[in-house]
Amino acid sequence: MNYSFNMEKGKVIFAGAKDINASFKDLGAICDYVRYKNATKAVEALDRVIEASAPVPYRTNNKGMGSRHELGGRKGRYPRKCAMIVKKVLSMAISNAKSKGIDADNLFVVHAAANKTQIYRRTPSKGMLYHSDSYGFAAMRHSDVEFAKVEIGIASPEDIKLGDKAMKMLNLNVMLLKKQKPNKTAAVKPKASQPKKAQEATQKA
Repeated sequence: MNYSFNMEKGKVIFAGAKDINASFKDLGAICDYVRYKNATKAVEALDRVIEASAPVPYRTNNKGMGSRHELGGRKGRYPRKCAMIVKKVLSMAISNAKSKGIDADNLFVVHAAANKTQIYRRTPSKGMLYHSDSYGFAAMRHSDVEFAKVEIGIASPEDIKLGDKAMKMLNLNVMLLKKQKPNKTAAVKPKASQPKKAQEATQKA
């Protein structure tokens, strides 16, 4: 599969799927949602979308879409089908990284894209005519069968060079992830001193 990532591909781990029977507009919104996030955190975010507990913001293709208070008044929805597709592709990329011996916890989504691939013309069934007084009637609204593809690329922030705006977003997510991680080097509490009576008993013994 030829990927559209036009930067340095040497240390980027890719995964993709093509000829998907899903809306490429919804897939594009999901890709925008997970781009520059930590790979494991992105999977958790997609799980919340699938459970319909977190909406996905739509920057484009949002005509007639309702605003949501969870997004601060921005437009969004819950594209569960497309979220499951992108989650599957992202899980494939994480599996590819683990097979190469790379820790997926330190990888970020540096490339996420969805595009249209093939379009098949829908034709009415035999006996169904447009605007005809004969037997049967076909709807005036025409919609073709459109297929899409999804591309996901994950890499370590230290091993990748992107544009200034992209690197700014990536470094911001890296800093947020470091703040969320708990401090494993917790202070060890000193042992409490034994009471005087216990000390005297041990000395007598």
